[in-house]
Amino acid sequence: MEANQQSASLSANADGDWVARSLRSVWHPCTQMQHHETVPLIAVSHGRGPWLYDHHGDRYLDAISSWWVNLFGHANQRINGALKEQLDMLEHAMLAGFTHEPVIRLSERLSALTQHQLGHAFYASDGASAVEIALKMSFHAWRNAGHTDKQEFVCLKGSYHGETIGALAVTDVALFKDAYGPLLRSSRIVMSPDARQAAEGETAQDVARRAAADVQKLFEEKASTIAAIIIEPLVQCATGMAMHDPLYLKLVRELCDQHGVHLVLDEIAVGCGRTGTFFACEQAGIWPDFLCLSKGISGGYLPLSIVLAREEIYQAFYSADVTRGFLHSHSYTGNPLACRAALATLDIFEEDHVLAANKVRADKLTKALAPLANHERITNARQRGMIWAFDAIDAGPGFSRRFFTEATRQELLLRPIGNTIYLMPPYILNDEEIDGLAARTLSVFETTIAGE
Repeated sequence: MEANQQSASLSANADGDWVARSLRSVWHPCTQMQHHETVPLIAVSHGRGPWLYDHHGDRYLDAISSWWVNLFGHANQRINGALKEQLDMLEHAMLAGFTHEPVIRLSERLSALTQHQLGHAFYASDGASAVEIALKMSFHAWRNAGHTDKQEFVCLKGSYHGETIGALAVTDVALFKDAYGPLLRSSRIVMSPDARQAAEGETAQDVARRAAADVQKLFEEKASTIAAIIIEPLVQCATGMAMHDPLYLKLVRELCDQHGVHLVLDEIAVGCGRTGTFFACEQAGIWPDFLCLSKGISGGYLPLSIVLAREEIYQAFYSADVTRGFLHSHSYTGNPLACRAALATLDIFEEDHVLAANKVRADKLTKALAPLANHERITNARQRGMIWAFDAIDAGPGFSRRFFTEATRQELLLRPIGNTIYLMPPYILNDEEIDGLAARTLSVFETTIAGE
């Protein structure tokens, strides 16, 4: 008994030390650091499956996949095994003038998943960098074709595409963007197809048609100066999981073809099966000119992002003239370890028939979440694939932080966006974990609003 108490005491001291050291030395992302004076920082010790554990041994169900990256659980044995094997072969080599098996195999498999409509994979390390690459490629492709006036970009109201300068220019979330306004190029903003905007008697497809009409009006007036429109297909995640009908993508694809504008699809968060198909755009039966991937593509293991482009885009740069080339680079472009993690991730998709299994899993979680969806203080309950969202009615100030803190007390990692509670769990939850997640999310919500 005494030994157990001593062990617990040492663990508590170690945890407190890690927290204090982190607060002194680490600037945490997307955080007002002063809030950690009242909101505890949790020092993670290890992860297993869908669970994260702190140094006390307390656990937290990672219901948002650690910012939407983890697909098959923490410390996944199959991905671990692939990485251990790769470590003994090649950890990294520059991709300029050299190549290697993992990046070749991954590029081939991703192109095959697009039915070879897209390919020529260009690699970076994070989602914002992928967006920057797609924007630069679009502008430069038009320039190489002699259309030097096509320098503008279009994004959706409420869109989020990253926080580097170029990506932020096509982001429309004031909290992230306003402070840096003087540094940014202006972009044209069009109506979001967010289905929550439906008027009485309107369907989600009606909203999609209205939003597409807004794009049509802009293209008819300004297409000669517009290089590309960028869209996060089916779910605009960071603006509060705003979901739209696939018809919108089909209509915008047609408008881009008619008016000579590139279509960039940001599938960084919504790709890799999150919306029910491997690529979200598959549900609209279309392919973009550029497709951006990151987050889940490595299974949540290593930083990796990819831009897939159409053949005609690639050919616009293919020349003996160096200035016509795409002279963009990252030191860790096409890192073999990250590519090997991605290949192991794709293997799991194929071997475990993940997309089909997720349909069953999603149905179970949707049913289990019914009491929350029907709660008198909830509106706009919605779901697309493995993403669920609920808007709290009359949420008080600090709702998201209070919800997060209460969730950790009930063994959940949930981090609302404003008044929007969302779930984006890994693809491995069993029935017990599904029922527990649903019941505890409801409990956390009721406790949070009771304390207002």
